[in-house]
Amino acid sequence: MPPVQNGVRASSLDARWIKSRHSNAEGNCVEVAALVGGSIALRNSRDPDGPALVYTPAEVAAFLAGAKEGEFDHLL
Repeated sequence: MPPVQNGVRASSLDARWIKSRHSNAEGNCVEVAALVGGSIALRNSRDPDGPALVYTPAEVAAFLAGAKEGEFDHLL
């Protein structure tokens, strides 16, 4: 199976989308899904038909490690 490309319509993916329990009622959520082949997709919950960004597990792990260590706190 060929890899899924960035920008693919999120609703076209055969995926089970999940969002954080920290998401709020205003819909400020990012949803994630594990894809066949091991990639991880992200989409904006307010635009479920919009584009999905697709990353490797290593890319997501690097981002999460940085987030856990506070590297992006200055953005909020």
